Amino acid sequence: MLSALIRNLYAAGAAVLCLAAASTAQADNYPSRNITLVLPFAAGSGTDTTTRLISHHLSQALGVGIVIENKAGANGMIAATFVARAAPDGYTLLVTTNTTHSANPYLLKSLTYDPVKDFTPIARTGDLPFMLVVHPDVPAKTVGELIAYGKANPGKLSYASGSSSAIVSGATFAHNAGLDLLHVPYKSSPPALNDVMGGRVSMMFVDILTGLPHVKGNALRALAVTTKDRSPLVPNLPSMQEAGVPDFDISSWQGYFGPAGVPKEIVTRLNAEIRKIVEKPEIKAQLATLGMDAFSGTPEQLGTFVGEQLVLWEKLITNAKIEKQ
Repeated sequence: MLSALIRNLYAAGAAVLCLAAASTAQADNYPSRNITLVLPFAAGSGTDTTTRLISHHLSQALGVGIVIENKAGANGMIAATFVARAAPDGYTLLVTTNTTHSANPYLLKSLTYDPVKDFTPIARTGDLPFMLVVHPDVPAKTVGELIAYGKANPGKLSYASGSSSAIVSGATFAHNAGLDLLHVPYKSSPPALNDVMGGRVSMMFVDILTGLPHVKGNALRALAVTTKDRSPLVPNLPSMQEAGVPDFDISSWQGYFGPAGVPKEIVTRLNAEIRKIVEKPEIKAQLATLGMDAFSGTPEQLGTFVGEQLVLWEKLITNAKIEKQ
């Protein structure tokens, strides 16, 4: 019996060594085929546009193709769950924002993934500031005028949302300014913005990349940015706090994640290449024209940041009195 036990232990140990060797070989040969980047938002969104720019350079750096797969819907839960359940081999990655990894745990009653346990942090790529835009027919050219109009016409104003940042920004604005606003949710920002431009919804908090071309074309009027201070991307716009809305500081961040268990060697390789890309002055400048403040860091820094953001967004959502859906 003892010899049988020893044989079993030897066999188990040999199996573990074989798995470790296979994992090491896989990491050494990585990447050997196309990589799929899964996005929780539709084509044309800020995350989609900036990811396509970064992925072009990432494909060149890694020597393989990069496939963008947009899986919009359920506030990003469809995409996040898909990647969480994918093989942890570095070939299926999630490019996401605070929607899936900061806000959803406090916005949704039934979450089909864990933003910490189910993912391997790879690299943060920057922030995407938001701004408040209104349809030109809304009789307000400043945030103060918008608040005054809203109070004089309770229930008449509505706001669209295509992400958690838009949901929380709208609810925070309504709560902090004491307004009665109708929330109209959408799967992603582009269709939400279309209805604001069509006059079917009064306003929206939207990332600068998606909204600014329509502001420049006079289809929308921009009133303020959601960050605590003015954004260098649109320096002429006041912050919400500067415009008279207290305790308002909301920004969307962006980062790359793999499923839990991606080998460290693969994470290190991906992190190094992504950081090289977003830290190049010419690419950083290109991303700035797309409304993104680009910067990066280590996988460990991204993991710590996600934990901090979960605490922050829980506070934002609680303070805005948003009920889980």
